This record gives sequence, structure tokens and C-alpha cells, in this order.
Amino acid sequence: MTVPPRPALLAGLALLLVGSGCAPALTAASSTPAGQAAIERAVQTALARAGLAPPAAAAPAGAGRLAAGPMLADVTARGAAVWVQTDGPAEVTLTVRAAGGAEVVQTVTAATGADGTATVRLDGLEPGQTYGYAVAVNGQAVLFPYPTAFTTQDLWQWRTDPPAFTVAFGSCYYDNDPPYDRPGRPYGGPTAIFETIRQARPDLMLWLGDNVYLREVDWWSAGGIAYRYAHNRAEPDLQPLLAAAPHYATWDDHDYGPNNADRSYILKGETLDAFTRYWPAAARGLPGVPGVFTHFQWGDVEFFLLDDRYHRAPNDAPAPEQTVLGREQLQWLLDALTGSDAPFKVVAFGGQFLNPVPVFETYAAVAPAERAFLLDQLRLRRVDGVVFLSGDRHHAELLKLDRPGAYPLYEFTSSPLTAGVSDAALDPASPEAANPLRVPGTLVADRHNFGTLSVSGPRTDRTLTMRALDAEGAVLWERAVRAAELRTP
Repeated sequence: MTVPPRPALLAGLALLLVGSGCAPALTAASSTPAGQAAIERAVQTALARAGLAPPAAAAPAGAGRLAAGPMLADVTARGAAVWVQTDGPAEVTLTVRAAGGAEVVQTVTAATGADGTATVRLDGLEPGQTYGYAVAVNGQAVLFPYPTAFTTQDLWQWRTDPPAFTVAFGSCYYDNDPPYDRPGRPYGGPTAIFETIRQARPDLMLWLGDNVYLREVDWWSAGGIAYRYAHNRAEPDLQPLLAAAPHYATWDDHDYGPNNADRSYILKGETLDAFTRYWPAAARGLPGVPGVFTHFQWGDVEFFLLDDRYHRAPNDAPAPEQTVLGREQLQWLLDALTGSDAPFKVVAFGGQFLNPVPVFETYAAVAPAERAFLLDQLRLRRVDGVVFLSGDRHHAELLKLDRPGAYPLYEFTSSPLTAGVSDAALDPASPEAANPLRVPGTLVADRHNFGTLSVSGPRTDRTLTMRALDAEGAVLWERAVRAAELRTP
């Protein structure tokens, strides 16, 4: 039997899959290395979605091709960041054009590091403009079967009402890797949820921790940590979502270190380095205070992503030592919240904050005094508009804490994206079965899920609409709250 040349074989597979509806249409096919790489990515994505092949890890070393990305991050009114990973050190060039225009706005080149990662930063852009960009690796254009574009944030202050926008968020993404997984049924579920999130067309995406699951073979070496982050990021189904909207992230125990890891984890510097390489941000931590905590604004809403691991005491530490955030991060958070005039201040944790049931790693279980102190400070400082987001728990729910003399606090927990689901909260014998803060009808304990926050309305009367959605995009529940309801009386 005569086997067709590799380019022809790939092109034939691509056309077959496109014709059968299993792959998005390709804009071009080429016998060049870049064209072959683009076709390979599309074919591999389609095969994985069709269940005909496992998701692929990074391309073989030395080929000089894109292994993962591009991923958008840190989009502001006048700038953006684009993350990429190649299969080895390479030169990556972004050519940026305004939407619908042929004129090149910027051409920026960056060298990828030893692990192939690089963040290309674009500056001097105009607010509220859509830009398309092309990617080249070592001078060879890379083709994508999905759009590569972004829109900078609007300059609305002193001009118009703030824009309406939608945030998607989730936690607990487990990527199956059979040689290193525990025996038995795979813990990671289908990755098609990432396309469902993309189809929801969010303006940005928040990752609330356990975005990577380090395994026993990973967390005792820098090489193991690097391998796990790269394997996780190379999932074909993830790539279109990475390019569709800017991504912001914090971590929890599994992308930080071993299960329930705390400040004693000896390789926390290595995981901090890996996290920083894979999740670009304008800034993280404070001078002399490392960690992944950060703060950014979208529209008129401010987001505070917290680090619940780097400074955390052991869960069984004596009461005087119990802390999740550490003194410096806690003070930074209180100061930043006190100085904010945003109608909604979204505070994102890896684990649950409001849940009063002391189970697993809820704040009430591991640092109840710090939890009480933070709640008391929000009241004393008269901080309005606080809403909590969290992950970790392998179920979703909305919690509401009524406070005498103050507005109610909400916490929206969303988990898991692909990791195993938990139905423990449905067990009548579980202390969480009757969680006193759970809003009736919001427990999702039997399926993969993600959440959205949609902000709309005029500047003086903003509304936050919270939705839980399943892996197929069906809305499981919806609740809305006005900014006026989250103000100190």
C-alpha cells in the first residue's frame, strides 16, 4: 500500500473531518511546516472531540512549532497580553491590525524561554477597539481554525454609562494522563465544557483554583511541576477558549502543591514560578510579599483574586497561628476594598469563605477567627458591594449571609469543570445537607458546571446576574441582585 505524503494525508484528514462536521473549517491548507502544524492542530482537536484519539500533549521538542495558545490576558483600555507556548525556545511574532483594516498597528517579537512560554505585551492601543492578530513562530505563520482577536476595554468614565459585560468562571480542571493517574476510572471528565464556555461568549474568564492537578510524581521536582502545567495547557479542546477572551487566575492546593498544601511546601517557589509563566498578569503579590494575589478592574467592577496557599498555616495549626491569607495579604485586601468605589467588588478565593459548616477546608474549619475578623472589618469599614466567588468543593451553590445592620453577603461557588463531581452535600447524613446559608434551589452536586456573572444597567443602578450552567450550556439556576441592595444602610 502506498502511503500519501504527510502533508497530503493531513490535508485529507482535515477535509474529511470538516466535511463530516467534526472539525471547524480551515481557512487555508499548506505544505509549509506552519500549514502542516495548523492542520495537525485542527485534526487532533477534531479527533479528540470525536473520541477517536486522546488529547495530545506538546509537540515533539525541536520542531519549532506552537504547542499551546495563544491565550489572551490582562486586556486594558490601551493594552493586552498574549501568551504562547512553543515546543522549544523560539522567536514568536505577533502582527496586530485593527479590525477590518489592512494596516499593521504593531509588530512585536518575543523569545520563548526554555519551556517554550512567552508573554507578548501590546501597548499604545486605543480604547474600545477590536484588533486581530497573526502569530508566527520562527518566521512561519501559524493558522488557526478559530478567531484570534481581542477588544480593548471602553473608556466610559465621564462619558457614558459603564458597559454591560459577562464573566465566566470555574474551578477544578483535571486533565487525564493515564501513565501517572491513579488506577481505575479516569478522574477527569469530558473537556467539551471549554467549547460550551466559549459559545457563551464571555468578555473574560476567571479560573478559581485547581486549574492544574499536580500528581504525586509531579510535586517533588521542578521538572514534574513544569511537565504538569504544560500537559494541562496543551489540551486541544481548551485552545479556542484561550483565544476567545482574556483569562485571569488564582490557585488552590492542586495547582500549588500536594493536597491541602500550606506555607510549609518546600517547592512553593517553583510552583509560583510556573503559575506566573502560565497565567500572565500586570502584577502579583506585593514588594517583599510573594504570592498570586492580584487586583484588576473590568468596566466599573473591581476583582480581587486572593492567594489561599502561599501564606497559609497548616490546617491543624494551633488557634493563634491559624491563617489562610497571612497578615500582609489580609491587610492589603482590606485596604484595597476600603479604597474602592466600585458598585460590585468581586473577591475570589480558591476555597469557600462564607460557608459556616466546618468541613474539609472551608474558612470556618481552618481559620474561623480570621474569617470572623474579615467579616467584622467589612462591617466596620462600611465596604459596600462585596460578592465572593469560590471553587474547590466539586459542587456548585449560592450562599447568602444575612447580617443585622448591614447588607447581605453572597458567595457563588462553582466546581468542577472536568474533575470528579461530589454528591456529598446531597447525603442527609452530611453536615452540609442543610447548610443554613444555601439559597434554596442552587445546589448543583451531580454534574460538571461553570458560572457566569453578568453586569448591566445604568451607572446609578447596576445589576449583577448570577447563573450556574452545566457542561452543555443549560442554565441550572439564575439569581439577580442590584448594587443598591448591597449598600450599608
